[in-house]
Amino acid sequence: MIWLLRAVRWVRNPPSEGRVLLVAAVVAICLAIWGLEQLFGFPDWLTPERLPRR
Repeated sequence: MIWLLRAVRWVRNPPSEGRVLLVAAVVAICLAIWGLEQLFGFPDWLTPERLPRR
């Protein structure tokens, strides 16, 4: 029900074009990073290693 009220609020007062472009750009950057990771793999130097317990 809360999602329905939020949708009504968005229909009455939609976000600005700049906000929509910003969100679209962030999503595109995230998809590009994900695609590069899938293509080339995750670098070994960024893989966390467990330290032995003392």
